Amino acid sequence: MAITKTNFINYTRCQRYVALENIEKEKLLSDISFEEYQKEEQENYLEELIESMGEMSEDGSYQDKVNVINKQLEAMMPYYKKVEEEAGRISEITFGGKSTYANKTKDQTSFDFKENNIRYLCYVDIFNETEKEINIIEVKATTSKKYTDLQASIKRGEKKYSIFQKKNNIYYLKGEIKDYPLEQEMTYENYEKEKNKLLDKYELGKYIYDLAVQRFIIEGEYKESNHTHLLPKVHYYLAVLNQNYIFDGEYKDGQPNYHKDEKKEELITFFSFDTITKEYLKIITKEQRKLEENLKKLDASKCPLGEYCGYKKNTECKYFKAVCGNHIPEKNSSLSYIRNGFGFLKEDKTKIKGLELINENYLNLLDVPEDWIKRENHKIQRECTKNHTQFIHKEKIRAALKELEYPIYHLDFETFPCPVPRFKGEWPYIQSPFEFSLHIEHSPGECDKEKDNIIFLADTMEDEREEMIIQMLKHIDPEKGTLFAQNVAFEKARIKEMAQIFPQYKEPLMKLYQRGFDLIWLLDNKKEFYSSIGFKGKELETMNFYDERLSGSFSIKKTLPVFSDLSYKDLTIQNGTEAIVEYANYKKRSKEELQLKKEALKIYCQQDTWAMVEILNNLRELVNEKVVN
Repeated sequence: MAITKTNFINYTRCQRYVALENIEKEKLLSDISFEEYQKEEQENYLEELIESMGEMSEDGSYQDKVNVINKQLEAMMPYYKKVEEEAGRISEITFGGKSTYANKTKDQTSFDFKENNIRYLCYVDIFNETEKEINIIEVKATTSKKYTDLQASIKRGEKKYSIFQKKNNIYYLKGEIKDYPLEQEMTYENYEKEKNKLLDKYELGKYIYDLAVQRFIIEGEYKESNHTHLLPKVHYYLAVLNQNYIFDGEYKDGQPNYHKDEKKEELITFFSFDTITKEYLKIITKEQRKLEENLKKLDASKCPLGEYCGYKKNTECKYFKAVCGNHIPEKNSSLSYIRNGFGFLKEDKTKIKGLELINENYLNLLDVPEDWIKRENHKIQRECTKNHTQFIHKEKIRAALKELEYPIYHLDFETFPCPVPRFKGEWPYIQSPFEFSLHIEHSPGECDKEKDNIIFLADTMEDEREEMIIQMLKHIDPEKGTLFAQNVAFEKARIKEMAQIFPQYKEPLMKLYQRGFDLIWLLDNKKEFYSSIGFKGKELETMNFYDERLSGSFSIKKTLPVFSDLSYKDLTIQNGTEAIVEYANYKKRSKEELQLKKEALKIYCQQDTWAMVEILNNLRELVNEKVVN
């Protein structure tokens, strides 16, 4: 049997995975075709691309702007391939020598070795060879930020420094740089604490673990072929998108020309992970034994859920929903308690959290023992779910409603999260707006769905951002009113980016930015806001509204059915994913098809802002003690 890099990572999740793949024992002696290998690796590439499709809000919470599906990933694949091409090109600039890389996996450099009748094999994204070194480079469509954000200090409250130092477009761990004055910036203990996050293969270290599996296979081949003398020459790197790179807008043959930017930054940067991958090898050797045992047993019996399941992450096991986690209730499960990352304290003072609750058969929200419920918001959730009632803090909601200045600008952007920047001033994975819908509410409830709605939609895939700004500011007075959105941090972030890229509009855009108000503040909470208008104590910690239909979430998907009969089911475009796909496929449509799709995009985006108008209006009625049906 042949075990690819992707196989290795998946087959060592748990003993059950291999059995669910329905691998017969006699296949242990079989080989693998290139087509089978390519299919496995392609699936892995698509999963990796999901990572940066979401949006980090200004308050630090992760907002998944779109529900990523394969159609979106397919639409983004040309840009993902561009990342690989640029990484190959820039590797020769950075390392010198010759780089072997290709879009087609079969044209890449491969390694393999056999042990216990199992063939382990991998293809290398970039094989770079100089007179002195062999550089193994794994390309990942993620950004440098997640690594450079690892920071430490000498004492709490003092300035923090990154644990990486960049030299000649390569980032090195400071503790591995000879004579680096590390303890002038941070204690060694704090440095190690941050560095060890790279060794969590289910979180920050997952791409490094991937690279380490390659190292395991490469070293296996060199040992098997008696080329151990080459091992000291081999170095291991991740190639990622440089978050500091700003595209200057220069094109060549109609395509962006990604040369160095004004600050001499390259689009792709590299991280040296020789020591980290070496540490992972200790783990991988144990995983190899476990994998071989799992292949022999093919035991499909139930096993505990854990971090290896990748629950609600882009790395979620493909069998989780269908098999292993199919007994978890879709609504109001024990995992639905709001902001419950720390879990519950049991009678014996031990903590239980996340999938541990499911393993111990606490499936439903009400299955969690009442004695464990200490937080006020959790008590509210429990009470509403148990008695099928609503919780409404009318005084807080009324006070917040009084703070809204009219007109209210209900705004929603549709954006294109492209791995590589397309237009001048953009950077990797910027959420580049291509459409907005604006509903203007002149006074409480005074807003017509059609007459008070303005929509801008890019007519082409060319740069129409400035025209978007002009149209937005034509209808929004930044000197008065309220910028209103569901997760307003997303809209504010786009406005701030536009102000940065187009400084001639900075003043009005930043005035608008300052007027942001989030629909979620009315329903959930915003401690700083409610404190500023006179609320104190426990009221600052508790939500304002709860209904069991929310199932622990204040997303628009959960909120809208509670307050309105408005539905997306009959729309041609029903979610953000489909909107991105249609924009990405502009050039593939006939003139007639394109016109129909553009109309569908307008209807969908209009629905997003009209939904906010409806929710706000029904919320007003609710706190005035009118019944919401």
